Amino acid sequence: MREVRGGTLLLANWFERENVMSKWVYFFGGGEADGDAAMRDLLGGKGANLAEMSSLGLPVPPGCTITTEVCAYFYDNDRGYPEALR
Repeated sequence: MREVRGGTLLLANWFERENVMSKWVYFFGGGEADGDAAMRDLLGGKGANLAEMSSLGLPVPPGCTITTEVCAYFYDNDRGYPEALR
């Protein structure tokens, strides 16, 4: 379980409980991030920059980025999500 500024990051707990594949979901916020600016192709520009800003200690609300691989899967599979994200 992650702690973010004294509160529990409930979103992370939900993803863990639902067994979402971690390679498709990257968390950020509270001075921590699973990704960084070098992961732009995987996280997209906004996701990579939010992760980098959080790692630098800038005030970023906790959240997550679903990878560009999920987006590609969605369009390659008749607008369906990977089973692990359901």
